[in-house]
Amino acid sequence: MKLKVIIHEAEEGGYWAAIPAIPGCVTQAETMAELIPNIHEAVEGCLSVEIEPSLKDENSKLIELAV
Repeated sequence: MKLKVIIHEAEEGGYWAAIPAIPGCVTQAETMAELIPNIHEAVEGCLSVEIEPSLKDENSKLIELAV
């Protein structure tokens, strides 16, 4: 999956990034080198979903897909 990321220079120094395709998904860092892994972590956190026990029964299967 490819996502567009908008990177801003923060007024107080450092950078912050927003991922428009995932509303509310933002992160920040002091350097660009620190920002890139933070973006990956933010996207992973924003896309992770807990499966409620009531949604899964004995006839259901839970799989994970990388997109």
